[in-house]
Amino acid sequence: MAQLTGKAAIVTGGASGIGEACSETLAREGAAVLITDVDDGLGKAVVARIAKAGGKAHYLHHDVRDEAAWPGVIAEAEKRFGRLDIMVANAGIGIAGPLIDMSLADWQRQQAINLDGVFLSIKHSAPALRKAGGGSIVLMSSVAGLRGAPGLAGYAATKGGVRLLAKSAALELAADKIRCNSVHPGIIATPIWGKLPAGSLSDRRNAPIDPRERAAAVVPLERVGEAQDIANGVLFLCSEAANYITGQELVIDGGMTAGGRPPPRAS
Repeated sequence: MAQLTGKAAIVTGGASGIGEACSETLAREGAAVLITDVDDGLGKAVVARIAKAGGKAHYLHHDVRDEAAWPGVIAEAEKRFGRLDIMVANAGIGIAGPLIDMSLADWQRQQAINLDGVFLSIKHSAPALRKAGGGSIVLMSSVAGLRGAPGLAGYAATKGGVRLLAKSAALELAADKIRCNSVHPGIIATPIWGKLPAGSLSDRRNAPIDPRERAAAVVPLERVGEAQDIANGVLFLCSEAANYITGQELVIDGGMTAGGRPPPRAS
């Protein structure tokens, strides 16, 4: 039997990249999925693919920064699916560049989406999860939430905040049988790389960032991660296989944070 049969989930930022893979993976494993995003075309396309594969999903336009919209999102999931068991707080953006050059407006926008939006996802989903008898909250962080990242100071600040928010929420919600964990992707081949300006992560060259080239240089497994690699981890944390795991970090980075690349193999 599928791992999530009878469960209902919300995936924010579920229209593309890691969120898209999470939405399709949870649906494939039996969950009914409410996909929220601000890209309506891509979001509806994900729903169509899930339906074609025999799954159940619905799309809702949703800006995670807007607290007034959150009660309606939770109500939509409960109305369509009868319950809420899983919240995947995935929506996020990346604004790169030197910290001293970052505008306050960009700092605040990134904080609002990446951290305020995650806070709101916990605040508003927890009562519905409690009503269902417990559940799983998964917060999308990053390896940048575990260590410094030159050119990504603002982003790292949000993702580090998500990491400790997950731990604190796990402690507060444990009595309600609600688990909360964070996921920390490394270099993953998603559309976000194409949105970073050339040279924004390096002072040595002014060229577009190729995640596959970057991964080959710094990842011990010598390959870029795929969105499905992250979705597999999210599925685990949402399933009964992880029912004794809460307040933890699941790092999916090909070994990047293990302590550096291993020495070259002897020829």
